[in-house]
Amino acid sequence: MIKNDLYLKALRGETVERPPVWMMRQAGRYLPEFIALRDKYDFFTRCQTPELASEITVQPIRRFPLDAAILFSDILVVPQAMGIDFKMKESVGPWLDEPIRTAEQVDNIAVPDVNETLGYVFDAIEMTLDKLDNEIPLIGFAGSPWTILCYCIEGRGSKDFNIAKSFCFLQTEAAHKLLQKITDTTIAYLKRKVEKGVSAVQVFDSWGGMLSPADYQEFSWQYINQIVEALSPLTHVVVFGKGCWFALEEMTMAPVSALGVDWTIKPEFARTLTNHTMTLQGNFDPARLHSTPETIKKMVNEMINRFGKDRYIANLGHGILPNIPVENAEAFIRAVVDWKPSTQF
Repeated sequence: MIKNDLYLKALRGETVERPPVWMMRQAGRYLPEFIALRDKYDFFTRCQTPELASEITVQPIRRFPLDAAILFSDILVVPQAMGIDFKMKESVGPWLDEPIRTAEQVDNIAVPDVNETLGYVFDAIEMTLDKLDNEIPLIGFAGSPWTILCYCIEGRGSKDFNIAKSFCFLQTEAAHKLLQKITDTTIAYLKRKVEKGVSAVQVFDSWGGMLSPADYQEFSWQYINQIVEALSPLTHVVVFGKGCWFALEEMTMAPVSALGVDWTIKPEFARTLTNHTMTLQGNFDPARLHSTPETIKKMVNEMINRFGKDRYIANLGHGILPNIPVENAEAFIRAVVDWKPSTQF
């Protein structure tokens, strides 16, 4: 049994004394001990070496009173497993020498045996669970099929992913075939993570907000929903769509345990859109961690008071930025841990 199950209680909708807290990208780039490993090993070496991925996962747990750990990895390990050769290019980010631009390329993409191609992730889960020693839950994750397609078609990051969108609109059949292959691989990948012992999975739709509401239904949500339907009988499923507030009502009808929201929506409106029945996660602006610790504490208390302590997981509205002072990250976490119902500002 997990000793601190506050995160799981929130996912089950149970009454809690305070909300649980964790931070997206908490295992990473703002920590000096992470930077020391980054300077020694390249990005995908860190992802693909179980000992390193496990160590990075628990680094923030040693520092902070977090209520959940999230396995250090990357959403692009899934397309890599499908034979799409992503690299991490210095000062550029994700990079694909030969982006997917034709139906023939899509036809040649395989749905792999995840045990053969992603075994290093599953080994990292085993090592991490051993280190966590049932203290807190471990979260597994994957990118949404749409978000992964964006990188596969564009070949790199983008401000608007117009090449990816054009591919979907002009080569729609090929786009749906690629989305389905990513979906099938992701379902198998997440199922195996659950078998290995993660307590919940989160789907990150980082680029869903690039689509109109109608296009979101066609090219993103229907595939996320397949993942939710396949995984929800096995574990808790959390969906986080950045910029996707317009889809919250529809998402609420799916068998998800929680929905993540970013900082562009008011807590009260998010509650309204989800019929006051859904556990919500978020939505502190990551850039606001540049504020003073005193201001961070004040804003966190206000955030919790507006969302309400139950059916709520305190988190950022996206991943923590690399230049955030460690003491400010700690101020965010401790503000949640120390929150009391009587706290007013």
